[in-house]
Amino acid sequence: MLRWRGLDSVPPSWGRCVVTIGVFDGVHRGHQAIIGRAVDRARDAGLPSVVLTFDPHPSEVLRPGTHPAVLSTSAFKAELLEALGVDVMCVQPFTPEFSRLAPDDFVHEVLVDSLHAAAVVVGDNFRFGHKIAGDIATLRELGRRFGFATDPVPLLVEAVDGADTRLSSTYVRSCVAAGDVAAAAVALGRPHRVEGIVVRGDRRGRDLGFPTANLEPTPYAAVPADGIYAGWLQRCSGSDHGERWPAAISIGTNPTFQGRERRVEAYALDVEVDLYGEHVAVDFEQRLRDTLAFDSVDALVAQIDDDVRRTRELLAGRR
Repeated sequence: MLRWRGLDSVPPSWGRCVVTIGVFDGVHRGHQAIIGRAVDRARDAGLPSVVLTFDPHPSEVLRPGTHPAVLSTSAFKAELLEALGVDVMCVQPFTPEFSRLAPDDFVHEVLVDSLHAAAVVVGDNFRFGHKIAGDIATLRELGRRFGFATDPVPLLVEAVDGADTRLSSTYVRSCVAAGDVAAAAVALGRPHRVEGIVVRGDRRGRDLGFPTANLEPTPYAAVPADGIYAGWLQRCSGSDHGERWPAAISIGTNPTFQGRERRVEAYALDVEVDLYGEHVAVDFEQRLRDTLAFDSVDALVAQIDDDVRRTRELLAGRR
């Protein structure tokens, strides 16, 4: 998959293509339906597929201080898009100037002059242009004028706890914030991931017999609610990129030792590996319990033993 940084990176010889547009944070199953339609339509037409996405998140530019929790880093998003068969990922810097493009100008400058779109595939709630004044009707009208097809895809709705729920990034964030990583995984089509650099901690886990990788999460990362989770610890850099291990994961302030700093710590089962300074990912499969304060170190160790046992049982046979 080609990766372009901004529309200025489009090659001068670029021809027609099928474009889909969105932040696509998390590339959840609703996003996958839209992107999959674009990929299929492009293949049927013998054209490349292009995902046009934005950085930073438009909310941060339009309403500074409101940046939502991030479900996927740009690098992980690229991996997910490539796995879906996308040919090009174009990350357009979202600036105040870009946000002021009127719908007509957005279509003319971005979709027609820069990308030469033959078709544009978007969710049926798509809005665009200054003050989100453009909608599907606007896009369809401009498509007729400029010679591209408009293909709106119905949003994915599923029954959750007896109620119809739209699978959106907002919904996934709410699941993660509540610690319901199992529900988040259903919407995402995979476990929720938090990435970061492994930094030095108190080394208390090593003293207790459970050495942990202490993550410093990437900015705005959607970190699940405090608790103990079963999941995976994976290398994201170096020659061993992709290597991963089942892990018991702790999120919280370590109340047994009166900790104050909220941390994400992962204990890799059945292996001792030095990850300090490395970029790693933690994938969350299931919440095991709340974070608790224990009366003694022995009681804490006994509980960790049980957490590790449950993690091993839950992840047995999975990879």
